[in-house]
Amino acid sequence: MNYYVDMVFYNKILRAYVLIDLKINKLKPENFGQMNMYINYYKNEINDELDQDPIGIILCADKEQSIAELSIQGLQNNIYAAKYTTVMPDIEVLQNEVRKVIENFDKKD
Repeated sequence: MNYYVDMVFYNKILRAYVLIDLKINKLKPENFGQMNMYINYYKNEINDELDQDPIGIILCADKEQSIAELSIQGLQNNIYAAKYTTVMPDIEVLQNEVRKVIENFDKKD
């Protein structure tokens, strides 16, 4: 059986592959295991000695934050999950989301 990640980019500044997996449904815990496998493959077979560890991004139709957080605990690879949208939200919605991210970032410091 063959497995393929949906998109692969190389970030020259980070010197790292960025692997993107697209999911048309709600995020599932097994999606993190699949991405972890892709990252390990790139680390072992594709990276050269100057490359940093690959970064995995899962874009999904919907996600529960608690499922995402529990699924990545204990994984050493950089895996992120985000909900995608098909339309651009109103400017007010975007501004509120940016404020939330900044507030959460400030709380961590």
